[in-house]
Amino acid sequence: MGIVSCESSNSRIPVHVSSIAHQLFIAGSASGWGRYDDAAVVKVYETLTGVKVEGKPPLLSKEDVLHSLPAEWPEDPMDDLVSVASRNSKKIVVVLDDDPTGTQTVHDIEVLTEWPVEALVEQFLKLPTCFFILTNSRSMTADKAMLLVQTVCRNLEAAAKNVPGVSYTVVLRGDSTLRGHFPEEADAAVSVLGEMDAWIICPFFLQGGRYTINDIHYVADPDRLIPAGETEFAKDAAFGYKSSNLRQWVEEKTRGRVSEKRVSTISINLLRKQGPNAVCQHLYSLEKGSVCIVNAASEKDMAVFASGMIQAELKGKKFLCRTAASFVSARIGIKPKPPICPNDLGLKRALTGGLIVVGSYVPKTTKQVDELRSQCGQSLRVIEVSVEMVSMKSTEDRDQEISRVVELGNAYIQNRKDTLVVTSRQLITGKTPEESLEINYKVSSALVEIVRRIDSKPRYIIAKGGITSSDIATKALEARRAKVMGQALAGVPLWQLGPESRFPGVPYIVFPGNVGDNSALAKVVQNWASPSRISTKQLLLNAEKGGYAIGAFNVYNLEGVEAVVAAAEAENSPAILQVPITVHYDHGTSKSDLLQALEMGFDSVMVDGSHLTLGENILYTKSISSLAHAKGLLVEAELGRLSGSEDGLTVEEYKARFTDVAQAEGFIDETSIDALAVCIGNVHGKYPPSGPNLKLDLLKDLRALTLKKGVSLVLHGASGLPRELVQECIDLGVRKFNVNTEVRNSYLESLKKSGKDLIQVMASAKEAMKAVVTEKLHLFGSAGKA
Repeated sequence: MGIVSCESSNSRIPVHVSSIAHQLFIAGSASGWGRYDDAAVVKVYETLTGVKVEGKPPLLSKEDVLHSLPAEWPEDPMDDLVSVASRNSKKIVVVLDDDPTGTQTVHDIEVLTEWPVEALVEQFLKLPTCFFILTNSRSMTADKAMLLVQTVCRNLEAAAKNVPGVSYTVVLRGDSTLRGHFPEEADAAVSVLGEMDAWIICPFFLQGGRYTINDIHYVADPDRLIPAGETEFAKDAAFGYKSSNLRQWVEEKTRGRVSEKRVSTISINLLRKQGPNAVCQHLYSLEKGSVCIVNAASEKDMAVFASGMIQAELKGKKFLCRTAASFVSARIGIKPKPPICPNDLGLKRALTGGLIVVGSYVPKTTKQVDELRSQCGQSLRVIEVSVEMVSMKSTEDRDQEISRVVELGNAYIQNRKDTLVVTSRQLITGKTPEESLEINYKVSSALVEIVRRIDSKPRYIIAKGGITSSDIATKALEARRAKVMGQALAGVPLWQLGPESRFPGVPYIVFPGNVGDNSALAKVVQNWASPSRISTKQLLLNAEKGGYAIGAFNVYNLEGVEAVVAAAEAENSPAILQVPITVHYDHGTSKSDLLQALEMGFDSVMVDGSHLTLGENILYTKSISSLAHAKGLLVEAELGRLSGSEDGLTVEEYKARFTDVAQAEGFIDETSIDALAVCIGNVHGKYPPSGPNLKLDLLKDLRALTLKKGVSLVLHGASGLPRELVQECIDLGVRKFNVNTEVRNSYLESLKKSGKDLIQVMASAKEAMKAVVTEKLHLFGSAGKA
């Protein structure tokens, strides 16, 4: 009413008329007629001023709208017609796909990612019903997209001339939410292929919940139909629009070149009540150069339209179609098949994890990523790529961020962890659509570089977002062609990349940014994830149900573990390894090894940067500490450097360094470690004949510091320490001793005794080591404390 009163004043409408309208409004509202009296007030205003008020299309109940439509056309018009059309004209449907998600509704169709004339000739010679050319033009500026489409069309023309009797029709597959380069790509195609009888606009896509009814294009979410112009897709930085009415959308996108009055419509009434022949007559009667939009609310509607269009083509008409994915499957008469699962491809057990790469920024994707992390948080490893670092910062910052992600990704995948590489969710846009596309390019190229440098072959790859999935396939994985096997989920294509690609045979799942409910991504990951290790409890429950028993095998070395696992795999049998110990990863001098250790089930790790400068040691230790703590692992680090030999590494005495208390305080604060291995004169290996010379005063100062910081003291080199000195160290706060040399020596000494077979040798060695360990447990005071 405020708007009405203001506009009435501006238009010099008598105050009493506005006042009466206001009173009518209040009276109607009081009677509960809000919806109607609002409209009445608007009608009064329009009548008095002659100004038409343009309202937004309302949100509708999906169920109510679909039930209100006429019954579908009763016949299936496609089966015979498609085969007749293909046989009579050898007309091949060539789909120029502006991103890889256009294969959402097809299977057993080839996709080319390159389009030289010789490759197109090879494809035409196969006489396929259809093939796709992945242009990825949606990631480009309009000028570049036009040049690309012109190049592809010229190459198609040249290739077709080399294959006698072959003809083709081009489909420009675009986004079902109306984003992309229209009319630029259509103009580019026509500039090479010649003027068409009509452009066909058909964005219906059932699997994505996209419906066109009464010329309004809707997006289902999930029980309502939302006009496309009111969704987040219409606010796209590069391809935004306002109109939900497709006739008005054509006028908006062509900037008035094609007015809505000149846009023809094929209604749902025509499709469902009059059928394919009426479609053919309508298309045949269009003036040359017309634009025609297609309403559709079901796959049958699409089939009816495609049948009528084929009839018109057989009569000599030429059309250029700008459509979503559903039209393509209808046009070639392909029948849907159930989603593909790992077993369908023979993918049972893998030694690596899967890779999920997410670059899409639409709100639906962000919700899906959140749900994925919520449902799969325990088994999923998440690496967030800073968009600011890779698109707005220096080249050095960009390279460091990429290297960080690659390092983590390789470690996780090698250790059978499904790994999510996701761009930070804060959307960064430019001041113009061109600047926004440039930022998108920088982010996409960073993801490409990351995947290119990941050398661990994943169990599967999921690429989320159209631009992302195209660039990953073509640039990172170097695929020149692929075969669409089917869908991993409704509307989610699954490809098999060509043998020339970096990871041939690895399932490549192209997940559109705007498809599926919030849990869709989590469902796909759960379906394709590496099988998790089953618990002992579940093994025994399964045995109870099946009436069998589980073998539990004691193992004492690597050979024993390998033997049990190999036998169980060969016989496809469950088994239990009895290893009642906790495992600590000692002296981690390699970051990649430590990253793998974090994924292998270790209970604690030692980050050994003692060979580095203090600053380098801090950075090295801090990077591992944060990751380990996220998994609940204890982190030990070393400050100072021990002399002596261990595991083949020798540190000369002159290179040894005592631990500095002041440095230790800063080191602990910076790295947040849980345990500190100190150097106070202790050595790896054997002590000199004069015996150990530990600086207990230094140990006392370090104890005071670590007690204040809540950090445990660790002493390496406990082999050879006298009982009295060990007790003094315990009294001064040492809570962990590392023992190596005495245990190994006892093993080697036992092997020198001859006259024994393998079983006796192993038993003797075990007893020799056990005796040393037992003596140490008593020495350390831990016996009886478990």
